[in-house]
Amino acid sequence: MLPLRLFYTYLLFSSKTQSTNLPDIMQPLVSIITVNYDQPEVTSQLLRSLQQIDYPNTEVFVVDNGSPNRGIDSLISEFPDTHFIKSTKNLGFAGGNNLAIEHCKGKYLLFLNNDTEVAPDFLQPLVDCLETQPNAGMASPKIKFFHEENMIQYAGSGKMNPYTGRSFFVGNRQVDQGQFDTTQLTPFIHGAAMLISRKVLQTSGLMDDEFFLYYEEFDWCARAQRDGFTTWYVAESVVWHKESVSTGKYSPLKLYYLTRNRLYFMRRNFPLAQKLMFLSFFTLVSVPKNSLSFLLTRRFDYLNAFWSGLMWNITRKSSLL
Repeated sequence: MLPLRLFYTYLLFSSKTQSTNLPDIMQPLVSIITVNYDQPEVTSQLLRSLQQIDYPNTEVFVVDNGSPNRGIDSLISEFPDTHFIKSTKNLGFAGGNNLAIEHCKGKYLLFLNNDTEVAPDFLQPLVDCLETQPNAGMASPKIKFFHEENMIQYAGSGKMNPYTGRSFFVGNRQVDQGQFDTTQLTPFIHGAAMLISRKVLQTSGLMDDEFFLYYEEFDWCARAQRDGFTTWYVAESVVWHKESVSTGKYSPLKLYYLTRNRLYFMRRNFPLAQKLMFLSFFTLVSVPKNSLSFLLTRRFDYLNAFWSGLMWNITRKSSLL
């Protein structure tokens, strides 16, 4: 009996040894990047949230995106293990994040909006997805509104509508009752929280900083998918986003970039036939509808922003096609 007991003891010890070695395989280094613009208190809340995660192998970078008034100096002593990078000007969402990439060593890069907070166990499911799913290159977690009780902002996305140049977030403004608890492929990840394989950077390149704001992650997904990568929604991972549940925070600046980049995205990523469908819809429906609406409400600032976004595309390379 003794040799048999020794044999079982060996098996038990061996299994424990393999278990302790598992993190070396399934917990590769993740480089976490966030961008600050005049919001050090908000950024501090995210960093404190990241200090509570159970994933042991990370490095954290904060990029100050040319903050005119309230940069990251107050955070440096509070978070000595965080890497801080300062830009002398506002590079936009893509440019600010891209600035940190050259300093990152991780197999995976996690981009988080500074107005997010994370669940302690949020990172492992994202890594597991990219480690195990065929050709996986990008993944986003389930994202909930921070200030709303259990309300979903993102649980995957729909396809881009070839007529309107718009997509939608699955589950948006629905109470989470487990109806979106299945990890699955999705056309687009969410820019507020996205894990990217270094292979995507090496193959498809960085986010296009020409977008500056909005649509840059959609463009990145489209390019990565053309290069053979798959993009995923990971239901087991949860991040909370402090964006308002309402459609508020609308501004001429936001309208300008949404209009400009909606056109720019379609130009870059759709074949000629679909571009023509989109341009027909945009010219015959969107332009007169928006122009008339802004005129009737005397929102001439919105009218100017809308037309400025349109004209940026018309004058760029002389053609929308």
